[in-house]
Amino acid sequence: MSHSLTEHLLARLADAPADGLCVAFSGGPDSSALLHALASLPRGRPLRALHVDHGLHPDSARWAEHAVAFCAALDVACTVLRVSVDLDAGLGMEGAAREARYAALAAALQPGEQLLTAHHRDDQVETVLLKLLRGAGPEGLGGMRERRPLGAGTLWRPLLDLPRQALQTYVQSHALTCLDDPANLDPRLARHALRHEILPRLARHWPHVADSITRSATLCRDAADALRTAWVVALDRLHDHATGSLHAAGWRDLAPGLREPLLDHWLHGRGLPAPTSGQRAQILRQIDARDGRVPCIRWPGAELHVWRGRLWALPPAPPFAPDWQACWRGGVLALPDGGSLHLDRTLDAPLTVRLRRGGERLKPAGDPHTRELRDLFQAGALPPWQRLACPLVWEGDALVAVADRWLSDRGRVLLGETLRWVPGR
Repeated sequence: MSHSLTEHLLARLADAPADGLCVAFSGGPDSSALLHALASLPRGRPLRALHVDHGLHPDSARWAEHAVAFCAALDVACTVLRVSVDLDAGLGMEGAAREARYAALAAALQPGEQLLTAHHRDDQVETVLLKLLRGAGPEGLGGMRERRPLGAGTLWRPLLDLPRQALQTYVQSHALTCLDDPANLDPRLARHALRHEILPRLARHWPHVADSITRSATLCRDAADALRTAWVVALDRLHDHATGSLHAAGWRDLAPGLREPLLDHWLHGRGLPAPTSGQRAQILRQIDARDGRVPCIRWPGAELHVWRGRLWALPPAPPFAPDWQACWRGGVLALPDGGSLHLDRTLDAPLTVRLRRGGERLKPAGDPHTRELRDLFQAGALPPWQRLACPLVWEGDALVAVADRWLSDRGRVLLGETLRWVPGR
């Protein structure tokens, strides 16, 4: 058993691309066994390690020092990636830390490099059970995929067929000094309950539970891959590349087995998390909302608007004060929603930029009538989620420009043709 990890890696590397290897090294027993075993093999390709310091634990700096020292003893270069975890993103601490970790690892990968993680069969079993309890479909029930693109390289999990015991035996036989993440002992975490309570009980009644679950995961991955060939065709038909939006009725009319993974893929491609089953049902109900309504379905990290027969997915709007205003002399002005207003020259006298407060009216250049902003927004098809953050340019008490969309005659004189608005969303 003490040699099974090494033998397993030798077999997997024989079939792997000859690109460089980079280990995601936490310093825990699993990643320590993986890195030590790789470093003990003949160095036929570059090998290095990345350690992510989340800064969430008082001992995180000490953990990083341990990682560097462990790697130095193996003659393996180790880079420490310090990240900032957004605990207000609505993903929970685990989810937010995972997002920050993989973003940092992806950014650090070199072209073609393979990032190896120490996820093993027991991790896969826990993942599949968690997905099942959360109501996942074939893609989720397929568990972790062995390979997927990441940054400029590839994420590779070469140990998914190997039980945790093989790594524990390796650690013991080589007397490796490893870190213990206190999160692994936190009884509040769902994975802890599965690992220490649920799975041992299942194994007493079904000794081959791990093999059965991983077999089912393989079948689900195969089913998900077969469905993918169909929904990719539908996505190409329903997705507008210019706006990033999705045809609402066309998506709704798909079979659920195609509709659900298509939505997830579309959202993930926009850097957004997938909704729960309840939120999916709400999206379906809101697609048929009567004219004049602009439904918005929100969940942590995302919001989805139904507008003009299409689905529009966006990150949540940052909070900003509706009474915001700024003195502007041209150049680049940062707007409170993360957008910006640009003018490629300096103004002779400052103008005031503020947000909509109600009752504003403008007489656009070349238009014989003065228009309310509401009518301009509707006629100009300005998305509703951009209207509250749309910058209004004033000269004294006179409104001279609504972003770069509508300018008065005076606005044309002051701002010419170079005014440009970049919305935050």
